[in-house]
Amino acid sequence: MLQAAPGTPTTRRRISAALGAVALMALGASPALAADAAPTPHLVLGEMAPKVDGLKPGGTYDVPVSFTNTGTEALDKVYLQYGVTRGLSHTELPSNCFRFDVGSYDELPEKSYAICEFDQTVEPGVVYAPEKTLTLNVLDYALHDELRVVVDTDGSLPAEGSGLRVPGTGPAVKLVEKPDATPAEPGSGEHEGWDDADVSVNAANTADLQLTADKLSGKVGDTVSLKVTLTNAGPGWVLGELDNSVTKVRVTIPAGTTVTKAAPCTKVGAGVYDCGTAQRWLKENAVENRTFKLRVDKAVTGAKASAKLTGQARPYDKNPENDSIQIPLDVTGDSSGDGGASAGTGGGGSTSSTGGDSGSSTSGGSGSGGGSTTSGGSSASGTSGSATTADGDLASTGSGATLPLAGAAAAAVAVGAGAVLVVRRRKAAQQ
Repeated sequence: MLQAAPGTPTTRRRISAALGAVALMALGASPALAADAAPTPHLVLGEMAPKVDGLKPGGTYDVPVSFTNTGTEALDKVYLQYGVTRGLSHTELPSNCFRFDVGSYDELPEKSYAICEFDQTVEPGVVYAPEKTLTLNVLDYALHDELRVVVDTDGSLPAEGSGLRVPGTGPAVKLVEKPDATPAEPGSGEHEGWDDADVSVNAANTADLQLTADKLSGKVGDTVSLKVTLTNAGPGWVLGELDNSVTKVRVTIPAGTTVTKAAPCTKVGAGVYDCGTAQRWLKENAVENRTFKLRVDKAVTGAKASAKLTGQARPYDKNPENDSIQIPLDVTGDSSGDGGASAGTGGGGSTSSTGGDSGSSTSGGSGSGGGSTTSGGSSASGTSGSATTADGDLASTGSGATLPLAGAAAAAVAVGAGAVLVVRRRKAAQQ
């Protein structure tokens, strides 16, 4: 189950057993003689398919759940917990259940939980199931969703479970025996007092990821903004894999420019950046922007920026025409001047730096309902040949005659330092 620490009940039992043993030893008795030690409960869920495909948005899904008490003693109460991501929702719940919702945090999307209490005897070696299967709604924006089912003996809430409880209003549901089902083998449980299963629930839906960008123009010496926008036009929301971006936007900087301030993206080549999504999901109508500040160094015929979607496969995106864009750079008028020499770009694209080391940074959550999300991502590392511009930002100046001279000077310093080190070592050896 989604507990703060799934082993917490076990830890409590072990501590109690240890304290009991100490007390018995103090009385001169052996712990082995204690006859009232409670047996460890074991519960095992019946087999559940790890993946369900082809559900229809606007339809429903019945969750097939059964379990076995694989312990040696009967239990007087058990709980079933159902957790779903936002593309699924709970229907009317029985009165022996309650629901609560949890907002997104860290790498976890928002979820809704239903917990049902069954106050009845559960015999060992018997398969049980709710007499009425719990039904989920498949919402219009469902695409890839997650279902987690837990059976336990203490009804622990998920670690983040502090939301408002909404009690069920339908008739109470009880457990019934399933005599035709094969019970789980004794000792087959992986946990003490609980078991869980995760199911990937997929709807027959689509999500159109789109790239757009503002126009790019300016005079030589100007600083211009390259703004690339990623939009999920829906209808489905997209939930990616844990610790992975939903998609990546590869941005290529136009020739004749220098990046003076990069978006929070990973630099993967000269003038090329990969920009991830703020979280591992994109809600329907979500918008994320990535903005680069560029200095126009010179006019280059045909210069243009570009952006395209890369990363994970997107079989749900049926409109690839808007997955890539070209953004021409329009250099207008005379040079406005920037108080210093312009940087060479070389090779059809500038190299750039944002200052600091390369690496990823975690961002805030994404917005929904058409809201714009300002997000973090990965930051690019500086490259050799960087110089501080007038405004204090680091920008790559490209290769020039100063680089060989600087290299020669560095080599001379290294040779001199090596000679001093050799002399010192020889003197030390002689002593």
